[in-house]
Amino acid sequence: MRSNVLLSLLATLAALCSGTLPAATNPPNVLFLISDDLRTELSCYGSSLAKTPNIDRLAARGVRFDRAYCQFPLCNPSRASMLTGRHPSRTGVLGNRADFRTLHPGIVTLPQLFKENRFAALRAGKIFHGGMDDLKSWTEGGDPQRISDDARLLPNPAQDIMFIQDRSIPESVGQRRARNSDRWIVLEGDGESHGDYRTADRAIQFLRDHTNKPFFLGCGFVKPHSPPSAPRRFYELYPTNQIELPPDFATRPTVPEGFPRAAIRQRNADLFMGREASPAEARQMIQAYVASTSWMDWNVGRVLDELDRLGLRDRTIVVFWGDHGYQLGEKGKWSKAGSLFEQGTRSPLIIAAPRAKGNGKASQRIVEAIDIYPTLAELCGLDVPSTVDGRSLASLLENPSAEWNHPAFTVWSEDGRTFHGVSVRTPKYRYAEFQGGGGGAMLFDETADPHELRNLADDPNFAGIKEEHSRLIRDYIQRMQQ
Repeated sequence: MRSNVLLSLLATLAALCSGTLPAATNPPNVLFLISDDLRTELSCYGSSLAKTPNIDRLAARGVRFDRAYCQFPLCNPSRASMLTGRHPSRTGVLGNRADFRTLHPGIVTLPQLFKENRFAALRAGKIFHGGMDDLKSWTEGGDPQRISDDARLLPNPAQDIMFIQDRSIPESVGQRRARNSDRWIVLEGDGESHGDYRTADRAIQFLRDHTNKPFFLGCGFVKPHSPPSAPRRFYELYPTNQIELPPDFATRPTVPEGFPRAAIRQRNADLFMGREASPAEARQMIQAYVASTSWMDWNVGRVLDELDRLGLRDRTIVVFWGDHGYQLGEKGKWSKAGSLFEQGTRSPLIIAAPRAKGNGKASQRIVEAIDIYPTLAELCGLDVPSTVDGRSLASLLENPSAEWNHPAFTVWSEDGRTFHGVSVRTPKYRYAEFQGGGGGAMLFDETADPHELRNLADDPNFAGIKEEHSRLIRDYIQRMQQ
C-alpha cells in the first residue's frame, strides 16, 4: 500500500514538474478572441444586416453581454486598459503611442498573470496595440517593440495606417499602403495572403501544440479595422441596394442642433477623411465593413472548429471581445476616435465558460472591459493583483440577471495628456460632459431614443437625471485621482 501511495506521489510530482497535470486537476484553458474596430454589428446582437454564424454559435453556448463598454474609444488606450484591468487615468495611456510598460514597468498584464502561474501564454495576431507588443506577457508569440523610445509617450489619436478610396469593388487588389484611409480591399481566394488568415493559422497550431497543459491563447484579428478587407464572396452577401443608412446619416461630421460642438470631431480619423461621403459611397463602405466582419467571423470559426476537433471545448473558457465601438456614418462620423456616443463605446463581449449556469443567455447588466481581467482570474483560480480596478463577472455567468449596480465610464483625450470628455452609461441613460472649446453636456434616454437624436441635457424635465449622472462623473474623477 505504501509503495502505491509513494508511486502516486512521485507521478504527481513528475506531472507538476513537466507542466502536464492530470485532466481532473487541470485549471481551464483560456482562448481569448479579439476583433479590432468592431461595433455590435453581429446577428447575435440583433443586426438585421451582418451574417456572423460562428460568433453566433459561440454566443449560443456562452453568456452574451448586451451592454459592455470600453474605457476609451481608441485601440491602444482601450487595450491597455482591458489588459491591465485599470482605468485609462491609471494607466496613463491616452493615445495610440503611449506605452503602458514604459509608464508602469512592474504592472502585471492579463496574459502575464497566466504566464506567472504556469500557463503557456500564447499570442497570435493583435492583442496589444500594433507595434507595441509586450514580450514580458508571453511565453510564445511575443514581438519586440517596433515603436522608438522617443515615440512611446507622444500623443497621437490619429490612426497609423491610411488608404485611398476605391469607388468600386476591384477584381483583385493588393494590400498597398496609400495616402489616406478611404479604401476597401477585395482579397484573393480565402484571404490567405492577409495577416488575419495567418493569425488563425498560428492560433490553430498553438492549440495543437498545447493540448496537454494549461494555456492562455490570445488570438487577435485586425478586421474590420480600416481598410475593410475580405474575399469577394463576403461582399456578395451584402448587395448595396439592400443597405440602409442610419437615420442621422450626414455626408460630413455634423454636430446636431442642441449638441455640444466637442461631441463630434470635425475630421474623421479612419474613413472619408477630409471629404464628403455620398449616400452611394456610404452604402459601399458599409458593405465593405460588414463583409470584413463576416470574414473575421469566418476566421473565428476556423479557430473554434479546431478547438472542438481537439476535444478542448469542455475545458476551455472562450472569450470574444471587440476593443471599442465604431460609427458608420451616424452624424457623419466614420470612426471611433472621440466618440462618447453609444455606437463608439459599446462593443461585443461573449464569455463561454464550461458548465456556467448562464450559458445560452444574455445579460442586460452594464459591464466594462476592465471586468474581463478579474473574471478570467477568478474562473481559473488565480489571485487578482491589487492594482486591478475591474470587477469579476463570474456571478453574471451563473445568473445573467443577478443584481449588478455598476455604471460604465468611458473617457476621451484629444492631446493624449488630458481628458476632454467623460461619459457614464446607466441602465436607461447615457450622459457625457465635454471640457474646453465646444464643451457642454449630452443626455440620452437610450430606451426611447436608441439613435441618440435628441439631447435632453438642457430639458428642465430631466434636470434631476442630469444632476444625478453629473455627480456620478464627479465621483468617478475623484476616485481616479486617488
